[in-house]
This record gives sequence, structure tokens and C-alpha cells, in this order.
Amino acid sequence: MAVDLPANILSLDESKLTEEQKEAYKSVKKLNMLAYRLDSTNVASYETELAKVKAILKDPKYNELMRGNTEEGKFTFNYIGDEGNIDELVLFGNANDKGFAIIRILGDDMNPSKIMQLSSAFNTSKMDTSQIGQFAEFFK
Repeated sequence: MAVDLPANILSLDESKLTEEQKEAYKSVKKLNMLAYRLDSTNVASYETELAKVKAILKDPKYNELMRGNTEEGKFTFNYIGDEGNIDELVLFGNANDKGFAIIRILGDDMNPSKIMQLSSAFNTSKMDTSQIGQFAEFFK
């Protein structure tokens, strides 16, 4: 499943954002989301697609920002650009029993610490989930 979305789908009320959050929000231009659900009928193709994604993210143009492991799986944050001026941020997660998902955040001169501060603003946003309903269901 793949979804391309403009940044304005986030529908954040800019009057409630800090200056740093506003700057981060304005630096985001587009989101690309891709998910591959694992089930008993697609194990071989899932493993093939997972290997392709991992190979792509090993390209030297991607810089690793963070990685981690949980009981449910693994995740990485990679970026293209300089640490303070990112043009693409890639969030990749692999859930052991569900599949994997990639979210590409495309923008101009994004600052990772400011982008991370936006997460608190999402709690009060009125995001239009009609366009990403199936993608959101993947994580339930």
C-alpha cells in the first residue's frame, strides 16, 4: 500500500504552534507512505521486498539519525542532507508479525530536532484520516 500526501493534510492550527514548530511545519512539503503487510500467503515476497528496502537505505546518500529495537520490531530514522538542513527524512519500521512501513518526509532545509517537536502538536490536530485510513489501520 502506498500513499502520497501534501503536508497540509496535517491540518495543524499554526496559531497554537511555537515558533520552532511553525518553522518545522513550513519546511515539510510532502509525505510518502508505503506499507507492506505480512501474512501467511506472502512470506517469500515480503522477505524479498524487505531486503530491497534495507539495501536502498544502506546507500551512502542516507545518513542514519537514530535506530532502535522494541519487542515488536526495529526502526530507523535516516536522512538526506546535512544534519541541520535535511531535504528528506525516512522513517522505517519493521514489526515482526505485521510487516514494514516507510514514511518519507520531503521538504526544504528541515531541522530534525524541530521536526521532532511537531509530534506534540499532532495530539491536538484535526488530521483528515480519510486519505490515509488504510495506512493507519496497518498500525492497529
